[in-house]
Amino acid sequence: MLKFKKIKKQDTVEVITGKEKGKQGKVIEVNREKGGVLIEGVNLVRKTMRKTKVNPLGGIKDVEAFLDISNVCLSVQSVGKRQELVLK
Repeated sequence: MLKFKKIKKQDTVEVITGKEKGKQGKVIEVNREKGGVLIEGVNLVRKTMRKTKVNPLGGIKDVEAFLDISNVCLSVQSVGKRQELVLK
């Protein structure tokens, strides 16, 4: 997964394939070993939370899930276009 080393935490990226195509957000976390990216507000899944002292009610919450790193590209905000990563 070294070919995608340009995508880092706090970068703005755009999803280019899949059900979330066209959405933009900031990168929260990059997992290079598994080739995944967590993007703020994109690819939300519902998770059930246990009752704890911190969260006494428990319940269902929406949290971000990992997207494959090959399904995103860097987004250049000043121009409003996306920057395709050229792999040579």
